[in-house]
Amino acid sequence: MSEKLYSAPALEKGLDILELLAKNGPLSTRQIAEKLGRSKSEIFRVVHVLLARGYVLRDHRGEGLMLSNKLFGLGMQTARSRDLVSVAAPVVERLADEIHQATHLVVAHRGETVIIAASSGGTDMNFSLKLGYRRPLADAHSGLVLMAFQPDHMRDRMIAESLVSMRSPPDRSSLLAELQSVREAGAIIAESRDISGLTDLSCPILSPEGYAVACITVVAVTRKSAAPNFDAILARQKQACAEIAEQLGAL
Repeated sequence: MSEKLYSAPALEKGLDILELLAKNGPLSTRQIAEKLGRSKSEIFRVVHVLLARGYVLRDHRGEGLMLSNKLFGLGMQTARSRDLVSVAAPVVERLADEIHQATHLVVAHRGETVIIAASSGGTDMNFSLKLGYRRPLADAHSGLVLMAFQPDHMRDRMIAESLVSMRSPPDRSSLLAELQSVREAGAIIAESRDISGLTDLSCPILSPEGYAVACITVVAVTRKSAAPNFDAILARQKQACAEIAEQLGAL
């Protein structure tokens, strides 16, 4: 039986809180204290610091505290996250050149989609979003894909963080049903939410456990002279996602 050589009570309380919130929905300070077997006064200051540092945020309904995506943000600064861009960017660029459509590598961060790599496809006209472009997860086709392929507790946290930033958030039950449909289909092909003549195609890059670490989203322009073959684009897109996933798994 291993023995603790050192003790850092405040740090341990903070880690206990983060681990608890990662596995549960929004919890009040009282509920956190009860589940951890501690007094409310014991964890009050720790919770306050976690809120101030952005690791924890208040649920938009005011019903409790929840984990933010700050830990995810820190993770994106690690070597493995840099590997995602270095591995995926050449594949995204090659795909864009082959299908002649703008192609984007998208991740989730703090309830939003974030574009971390993009290629215009080398055509005379396209619709390419800028690096760093953000949008609430629940208001983006890429966001729906990223949320659909997550364990339940992570999906629920992403939904909550996303809805906080939306002026007119969707009904939660309808959103869950939509995410289930996306998961069953394995991808999305849908008209742009904003601009006529554009179609979004999005599919996940999956970890060995089956969770989306990122997704590839194509914004296809429809011309009067020649409509895109969406099925063919998506098939090639899925191949690109699988190639990236395989390379990441080999690192």
